[in-house]
Amino acid sequence: MSISAAFFAQAQDVSVIRNTVEAYSSTPMIGTAKFNAMAGSNGALGGDANSLLTNPAGLGVAISGEVSGTLSIAGNKNSSSMAGSTLNYSKTRGDLGNAGGIIAFPLMSETGWKFINIGINFSNQSLDNVIQSPGNSNIIYDFDIADPTKGASMAGHSYERYGNLSKMSFGVGANYNHNLYIGAGLNFFNATIDQYDTLGYRNLMNNSVELFSKQDTPYSERSSGFSASVGVIGKLSPNFRLGASLETPTFWSIDRNYNFYNDPNYGDDIGAENRKFTSPLKATVSAAFVASKNFSLNVDYTLGLTKPDYKVYGSAERELNDFFKDNYKNLSEVRVGAEYRVKQFRLRGGYAYQSSPFDALTISRFNDAGVAGDQSYSNLMLSDRNTASLGIGYDFKSFYVDASYQNITSKYSNPFMRGYMGDNFDTSYYSAKNIAQSDSYAVSDVKSTRNNFFLTVGWKF
Repeated sequence: MSISAAFFAQAQDVSVIRNTVEAYSSTPMIGTAKFNAMAGSNGALGGDANSLLTNPAGLGVAISGEVSGTLSIAGNKNSSSMAGSTLNYSKTRGDLGNAGGIIAFPLMSETGWKFINIGINFSNQSLDNVIQSPGNSNIIYDFDIADPTKGASMAGHSYERYGNLSKMSFGVGANYNHNLYIGAGLNFFNATIDQYDTLGYRNLMNNSVELFSKQDTPYSERSSGFSASVGVIGKLSPNFRLGASLETPTFWSIDRNYNFYNDPNYGDDIGAENRKFTSPLKATVSAAFVASKNFSLNVDYTLGLTKPDYKVYGSAERELNDFFKDNYKNLSEVRVGAEYRVKQFRLRGGYAYQSSPFDALTISRFNDAGVAGDQSYSNLMLSDRNTASLGIGYDFKSFYVDASYQNITSKYSNPFMRGYMGDNFDTSYYSAKNIAQSDSYAVSDVKSTRNNFFLTVGWKF
């Protein structure tokens, strides 16, 4: 806990930690409508290009070629509550969520190798996330203690992140005697992030609101990464399959431009830097039950085996690594999906649970009465996540159309407002006229709800 407190007193801000986990340590899991309807669970089933999202050995399961494209409509709603007030933010965005294809090559040989298949898959997801927190009139800041007209109450806060995360994968899978499947893939990532951190104070005398930007914000990041994956699927019987896959860490190069304020040499200006980041190594084990051609069930379990790690150029990266070393819990996720076929109709459903990424953290925060004190949180910045999904489809033999819906929910505590100047760091908030400092956080309670819709059109050949 003392390490956590020391970290939050230094030069990093909450958004860097949140983006490290949500953007750079995760993998886009937007597949076809079928894949999404089964909550991304297909590690031991395979059969299409979405296998590159979970287990590349699934490419070897295919016995025919296939291409598809998926429209994604993502709805995001955040409800942020504090001191008896709640603010809601909603946004709906449409985009190309997934595109992919697989080419099957039957091997006319007398050996046990039946197919060599090549797959390509593109997955794309929005990183947009806006949290607008209400104010608390009991949290008072005196910009000039000698002048009572300079007193102000905390009027609200806005955390804004806009951007995209995409993954382009190329892979090959092989089929040995229709009992053993192996595969490997190469993955190329791109991320764009534009980040804002704005705090408002309301003048106690004239009720005017002054807006402040946190030191080193707004900032933008343009990043690229690379990883590789390998996998295997084995049939224990005609009805049971087991699968396993391993994805290397993603090696990121992050180019960052940021606004800084009150520098003794440059004043207010824009800076640039590059960071090297390595995401956790991930392993997935899977099991599938295929009762007949009409029903299949799959379970995936994914575990992060290492922790986020920044290449150290100075104290900022060292503090980040210390924080993740002591407070980051290796992420785990369970995904369950099923499909039932009635002639040409397809009915699908799924559920996924992802664990919280952090241990309990203790911080100094203002309560609703405006009194500062220590408080422990088990869901600070991020928390566990639940996904429920369902879908339908219709097979026209050569062509097919699928549709699905996902509901993703999580609840977490959102810290903001803390920042001050020290000997070697500055995390204060800046306006055109004033500087705001605080030794303690304000914390809002956030309920995040995502309602996503997907439509896929595909062709088999």
